[in-house]
Amino acid sequence: MNNEMNAPQPQSTSPFDRWQNAKEWLRQNLKGDIVIWIIVALLSLASMLIVYSATGTLAYQRGGGYPESFLFKHAFFTGIGLLVMWGVHRINYTYFSRLSRAALLISIPLLILVKVAGVTINGATRWLAIPGTGLTFQPADFARLALIANLAAMLAKRQRVQYDWQIFGKMILWVGIICFFIALTSTSTAVLLGFSCFLMLYIGRVPGKYLAVMVVSIGIAGATGLVVGQRLDTAQGRIERFLKRDEYQAKQGFIAIANGGTLGQGLGKSHQRNYLTQAYSDFIYAIIIEEYGIIGGIIIMILYAILLVRGVQNINETNRAFGGLLSAGLMLSIGLQAFTNMAVAVGIFPVTGQPLPLLSMGGTSVLFTCISLGIVLSVSRGDIEETNL
Repeated sequence: MNNEMNAPQPQSTSPFDRWQNAKEWLRQNLKGDIVIWIIVALLSLASMLIVYSATGTLAYQRGGGYPESFLFKHAFFTGIGLLVMWGVHRINYTYFSRLSRAALLISIPLLILVKVAGVTINGATRWLAIPGTGLTFQPADFARLALIANLAAMLAKRQRVQYDWQIFGKMILWVGIICFFIALTSTSTAVLLGFSCFLMLYIGRVPGKYLAVMVVSIGIAGATGLVVGQRLDTAQGRIERFLKRDEYQAKQGFIAIANGGTLGQGLGKSHQRNYLTQAYSDFIYAIIIEEYGIIGGIIIMILYAILLVRGVQNINETNRAFGGLLSAGLMLSIGLQAFTNMAVAVGIFPVTGQPLPLLSMGGTSVLFTCISLGIVLSVSRGDIEETNL
């Protein structure tokens, strides 16, 4: 009896104590810019609702399957992506400077392999099959990450050195080669990557005459890749239909936006998902507006704008030029892709085939977006001593 009375009693935890414990866990495990973490969480959660709604028709077209199957697949890749982002953000970002050149060299044969033995999906050959898994990935996403990291490293080494044509020639060479090979299978990706690199050079204080040469070089490399590649007819057709306002997908996107009005039709009540073949990817922003209205579309746009600003602000958060340039380059790439997707949906740009980062369904896009964001978060942690890793 006395032993029972003297036994320690379990202590009840109040909601306030649980909240404090949760905050402490988050503080210890989620380093870096908390605003970026919050926006990534919000976009990831929103993607579950939007992809579930947008894939209803796709499931029906593929034999009456359940839309939950696409939701579970998207949730799986999103979960893997977030886990990878968490792991990457704990790595000292300076390591990526050392790995960037090797990654760049690996990306070239992968891009060539896509041209030779790539998997064609929706009329575009941009994917490589992973043997024995049934999965595919886009080497262009890997090459984009490698080029931005390598360019940031080259620019960082020359912040206190006067530029000359020999130094700048190496930058032009790498940007031109990667943009050329990407343009063989994806014109819009090559254009966005080239523009991201141009902005990185501008931020890196490269003189104007070199920037002008960079623009011409990227233009020549991209145009050559387009002509000898597989997307020339597609690009010409999309531009012609855009000028004539005769693009089927764009028209259906306009109808979706008109249906959305100010407040939208409501979750799962989109009609145009039945007509948009890429409602879950390229035109997911149109579905967002149809279901959540202009208000929902503006909120999504603001979240991406804040994400872009926070990533570029990392230039002021680190004492190393490489970290600031790397963060700015990666976030510019994500931001340009996001705003291109939204611009296509509202009719500002021709159809490009660019997904909306973190929101569109697609394993490769989600994974490499999360890797990029993990690196940005690593930079936002500030300069980390290698001995603390």
